[in-house]
Amino acid sequence: MTHDHDLVLRPTPAQTEAALNPPPGRTGGDLVVETLAGLGATTVFGLPGQHALGMFDALRRADLRYVGLRVENNAGFAADAYGRITGEAAPLLLSTGPGALTSLAALQEAAAASAPVLAISSQVPTAGLGGGRHGYLHELPDQAASFRGVVKSVHTVRTQSQIPSAVEAAWKSALSAPHGPVWVEIPEDVLLARTAIPVVTGGDAFPEELPPRPELTAVAADLLSKAARPAIIAGGGVVRADASKKLRQLAETLQAPVVTTPGGKGAFPWTHPLSLQSWMEDRHTTEFLEDADVLLVVGSGLGELSSNYHTFKPRGRVVQIEADLGKLESNHPALGIHADARLALQALLETVSERQDPTAPERVRTLLAKVAERIAVQELALEQEVLASVRRALPADSPSFWDMTILAYWAWSAFDAKGPNHMHSAQGAGGLGYAFPAALGAAVADPTRPVLAVSGDGGALYSIAELATARQYGLNVTWLIVDDGGYGILREYMTDAFGEATATELTRPDYVALAESFGVPGVRTTPENLEQDLARQLASPGPSVVLLPAVLRMFAPTHLD
Repeated sequence: MTHDHDLVLRPTPAQTEAALNPPPGRTGGDLVVETLAGLGATTVFGLPGQHALGMFDALRRADLRYVGLRVENNAGFAADAYGRITGEAAPLLLSTGPGALTSLAALQEAAAASAPVLAISSQVPTAGLGGGRHGYLHELPDQAASFRGVVKSVHTVRTQSQIPSAVEAAWKSALSAPHGPVWVEIPEDVLLARTAIPVVTGGDAFPEELPPRPELTAVAADLLSKAARPAIIAGGGVVRADASKKLRQLAETLQAPVVTTPGGKGAFPWTHPLSLQSWMEDRHTTEFLEDADVLLVVGSGLGELSSNYHTFKPRGRVVQIEADLGKLESNHPALGIHADARLALQALLETVSERQDPTAPERVRTLLAKVAERIAVQELALEQEVLASVRRALPADSPSFWDMTILAYWAWSAFDAKGPNHMHSAQGAGGLGYAFPAALGAAVADPTRPVLAVSGDGGALYSIAELATARQYGLNVTWLIVDDGGYGILREYMTDAFGEATATELTRPDYVALAESFGVPGVRTTPENLEQDLARQLASPGPSVVLLPAVLRMFAPTHLD
């Protein structure tokens, strides 16, 4: 009798030959890039540094495509977007100390948004590990400690034989639900030393699945089937799990209205009769969801932006499906189901009973009319027209990436993403500088579609260096910069809170001339010409910049009432 644990994968003749006769000149760095290739990676992002040169030298002997950015944090944002667009773990190669630490903000965003990023950093030589103060360049007492509170898992390598297993374990961790960034660090001497270890020719690239517990989905299905007023909140977990079609099937079966969070944009069709769209920052929407007798929350922790700044107080039963165990019932008591959204929705589809509710579409229309009426009385025609111009100019199948800027705050609520995985923003961690480098990563992932980046002038200044990257690789990204002469949203917050703003005004460059100095076409536009100018640049291959000088305002909040 043969047991599963007796089965051994036998090498092919080609693998045996490669193992017995490895090419000369290989180092620990080769083991890194060979393992990545064996796991299925095709592209790596990064920025070289002294301790990491063994990895970068090995790229010369590999078929991996390297995309180098100018700042490590921006390289992290590019890898984040590549992971979101492809669903693959995006390798990010970094150097020790300052180079590694500069990526922290990007890794925090990847963690908050569940984007799979495989960060591989060098370390000081092995003799310097363990917290001693040896005086090595870039030395930290415990470099990994800086990342443990940010990434999903940390993998420290001390010998060359550990490299393939550590990289493979990190890859699986990044791609297991919930997706997220992981950290691998390898000492400089381990990367540089010659190796006799055979060529890495494969790897187990299949992550662990996270199915729901059947007894929990049975209870959830019963609650939803018998509900009088069910409703659904769809978060980023639906998008990451590629579960949008299953969500739509379930909503139609239950006749349950659906609202999407900022992270879940596009998870449900914007114009569907059951679509409450994305007006999470609206008291009318909050009250609608509070009135549901059974509320299904899929792929969201109901955090600040997804709960109208924690003013949401559900009165009915809550069923929460969440792959991140730490977010399960973290804000509201619920029937908590720890599972991948796709698998849990499939289980519900197989067990719920079909509901008939002819009132649901009318209740949706009434809610959306109330939201529109609230916005209409605030004299925000400029803001609405600018957002509408962007939507008309952007092809329906093109992804967009939004920085922390007033137009993005509008987009979270009012922008039709036209499909799942089409709209991405830095709303997870909320750091500046995300949009443009992330858009570059998306353009690397899929060069067949133009990509839009949207920044304010404050956020744009974080990313100017990447105009050189865009030009070097000819990436098809159009960057819309809304220039209001400062940190616009902070200006509004401070004025509202204190009567005047401090430290929010900026001296800024001529962005059109600056873009052109990098060899990137630039155009200055107006609100009236925005749609035409933006569409023209999106239709032109390669990078471009569109500058819109405009002071936009936010709609009035409802969580302070």
